[in-house]
Amino acid sequence: MHRRALLGSALAAPALLSFPVHAQAPVTLNGASQFGDDHPYTRALVRFEELVKQYWGKPINFVLHKNSSLGLEKQYFEYMAQGRAVDYAVVSPAHMSTFSRAAPFVDAPFIFRDLAHWNQVLEQDLFKPVADEVEKRARVAMIGYGGGGVRNIFFARPVRNLGELRGLKVRVQGAPIWSRSFTAVGMSPTVIAYNEIYNAIQNNVIDGGENEAAGVEQMRFYEVAPQLAMTQHAITIRPLCFSVQVLNRLPTDLQAAIRRAGREASAFHRQAESGADSQILETLEKAGKLHRVEFTDRAEMKRLVDPVMAAYAREIDAENILNRINALTA
Repeated sequence: MHRRALLGSALAAPALLSFPVHAQAPVTLNGASQFGDDHPYTRALVRFEELVKQYWGKPINFVLHKNSSLGLEKQYFEYMAQGRAVDYAVVSPAHMSTFSRAAPFVDAPFIFRDLAHWNQVLEQDLFKPVADEVEKRARVAMIGYGGGGVRNIFFARPVRNLGELRGLKVRVQGAPIWSRSFTAVGMSPTVIAYNEIYNAIQNNVIDGGENEAAGVEQMRFYEVAPQLAMTQHAITIRPLCFSVQVLNRLPTDLQAAIRRAGREASAFHRQAESGADSQILETLEKAGKLHRVEFTDRAEMKRLVDPVMAAYAREIDAENILNRINALTA
């Protein structure tokens, strides 16, 4: 009996020693994009992944879910806030309004005079108080600012001035400031999901929608609304966001690499989107898919929206930010 026990121990020992010692599995991060490979958002996320790998220098896996396979930006932001499913994504500030009333102020209508003014605001990081609030309340960090697309309104028929614009049903983003601004101009703003715009125009539920050139091209809005009124009412800022819950679980050197990569990937995004904006519209127009319609009342639109924006800034305690933006000379 004693010999059998000894024999059993001797046989067991080598078996235990033969189990391989596994190194810690590489970190895997999940990203999401509403769009395909060619859209600036997706390209910026791919650039972000490349830069993180470069700056961290250790094995890491990225899984980028494209073409709305994980839903829309509103869902991405909610997932990041919960620390599940999506770790990083480009998200419109309008979709952050549930957590921060100030977030949609980041790229509200008529807040920027032109691209030079927009660039100056970003260079001076004037939206830092908003980013801090979003990070505190939603537990989502804005690690970079992309965007740069100029937004216009697309319709099935030409719309040239405020008289022709008045009363039309136009899809807007869900943040209240968008509905208030478009109401002040005389439109009838309608909030519907981004992926429902095409069918809503086709079925006469709405008269039009508003988007930057990349979105018009990617979503093929020109097929149902080829007349693009050049209202130039907004210039996009699209933060590259990262879940704080996930970020805090990562090694500190990886956190630093992610924040550095976020800033640089977003600079790439701004250059790609603002640089391609007019080129996309020109290509679509030359192909006979879209017609740019001169809008003669942009200055009057801004005059009507300015009091709404000032009241909104007071409401969300962002008067200081708005004053600093308006004081810039660019």
